[in-house]
Amino acid sequence: MSESGTYVLVVDVPRATTLAVGALGEREFAAGTYAYVGSAFGPGGFARIDRHRELARGERDTRHWHIDYLLGHPETSLEAALTFPDADRECELASSLPGEQVDGFGASDCDCAGHLLDVPGIDAVRDAAVAEGGRPRTE
Repeated sequence: MSESGTYVLVVDVPRATTLAVGALGEREFAAGTYAYVGSAFGPGGFARIDRHRELARGERDTRHWHIDYLLGHPETSLEAALTFPDADRECELASSLPGEQVDGFGASDCDCAGHLLDVPGIDAVRDAAVAEGGRPRTE
């Protein structure tokens, strides 16, 4: 059986950009670092992270989730992934990791403000996630 749980993706947006994000419509993203908190409890578990990486590298085109629109932009890059195996902490981490929640992004199935955070930098969010029990996930 596949390992499953909650994950955090750290994304670099080198230049301000406006993207159409599915049903959310047009969204502006300032240049900077963002962290997306998601969950992978389906049959593939953390294989979802591999799918996100493939999309970020341009090896996939299909967008299923809000984060796919950001990862699929040619100038953004997926800088890190951290996992919280067997833990359902998506909403908790979206509100406790450092940064400002991006309104509505990734939170269409809950009452959170958003599951994408505009964060102070990769090190800050990585350190905070590890302090919360997250494990870096390499390719």
